[in-house]
Amino acid sequence: MFVVTVHFEIHPPLIEDFLPLIRENARRSVEDEPGCRQFDVCIDPGARHRVFLYEVYDDADAFSAHQQTPHFAQFDGASRTMVAGKSVSILNRL
Repeated sequence: MFVVTVHFEIHPPLIEDFLPLIRENARRSVEDEPGCRQFDVCIDPGARHRVFLYEVYDDADAFSAHQQTPHFAQFDGASRTMVAGKSVSILNRL
């Protein structure tokens, strides 16, 4: 399995605007993409502006397909100015 983790730092005043966007992206990914097996959205309870994603795909091609979907493009465009920082890791699940 192909795993993607993302750590977001969201501008604190914008977190309540960001959360519905990422939840919708996660929901659509799991429901609409055959290669997306899991898409968890987590927040730090002590710092709600820190958001962690754990995504599982069949393979790198499935993740690439995810990045080409309309719902990803909508999320990416709508949230771009909300993000203060972002780090992405690509892993293989053993």
